[in-house]
Amino acid sequence: MTSRIVVIPTRRAHSNHAEVARSIGVDIIAGRYAEGTRLPGDAEMIAMFGVSRPVLRESVKTLVAKGLLTTKARVGTVVRERGAWNMFDADVLAWHLDAGIDKRFLNDLAEIRLAVEPRAAMLAATQRSEQDISELRRCMDRMRHEASDSVGFADADLALHVAVARASGNLFMRSVGHVIEAALRASFLLSAPVESEDRETVLLWHQKIVDAIAAGDADAASEAMVYVIHNGMRRHDSTAIEIAPAEPLPSTDTGEQA
Repeated sequence: MTSRIVVIPTRRAHSNHAEVARSIGVDIIAGRYAEGTRLPGDAEMIAMFGVSRPVLRESVKTLVAKGLLTTKARVGTVVRERGAWNMFDADVLAWHLDAGIDKRFLNDLAEIRLAVEPRAAMLAATQRSEQDISELRRCMDRMRHEASDSVGFADADLALHVAVARASGNLFMRSVGHVIEAALRASFLLSAPVESEDRETVLLWHQKIVDAIAAGDADAASEAMVYVIHNGMRRHDSTAIEIAPAEPLPSTDTGEQA
C-alpha cells in the first residue's frame, strides 16, 4: 500500500493576524521551521505576508501563547520543542490537520481517548438522562444509514462520542470532547470501516456502548468503549499514513529580529 499524506483542511482565519499565525503555525507543525530554528526577522516576515508590523507582532504573540514560539532578547523568535506545544488548543489541533497528520498523531490521540472516554462511558451509564439515551440512539440510527466511508458516517460517529461525554455529566470530559472534536472527526474519516465485516463490527460495538449506558451498566459501557478505540487503532495500523518530509524554510542568522 502506498504511503500518503493525509491533510484535513480546516476553516480559514477571520483576521489578518490570525491568518498569519495559522500560516506560521502550519509551517512549524509541518517541520518547515524545525525545533530550535529562529524565524526570519520582522522585515522579511512583513514582506512575506504583506502585513503591518503590529499584525505580525500580534501573530507572534498568539503563537507564543500556544507554546509554538518563544522570544529571546538578542536572539529573536525561536521555534519551541514539540513537547511545549499546547495540544489542547483548538487552533494547534486544526493546524495539525492542515499540515497533515501521521500515525504518531493518531496514536497520541487514541491514548488520550483511552484515558478519558472509557471513564466518560462509565459515568454516562449512571448519570444519563432519557434525553441523552435518545440522542445516543439517534446517532446510531445515523451511522446505520450512512455509507461507511462517507463524511456523514464520521460525523454520526463523532456525534455519538460527544453525546457520551455530555451524558457523563462531567464538565471537564465534555470540554475535552469539544476541544479534540476536529481531530476525532479526522481520525474517524481515516479509520472508516470500508469492509462489510469491519462495518458490522463497528456498528455492533457502538451499539454495545449505547445499550450499556441505557441499561446503567457502567463496566460494560467502559469495556465497549475501550474495544471501539482499540479497533479504530487497528484500522489505522492497516492504513499507510505518513507525512512527507517538508522542505525547510530559510532561517536567517542576521537581519531584523522579530
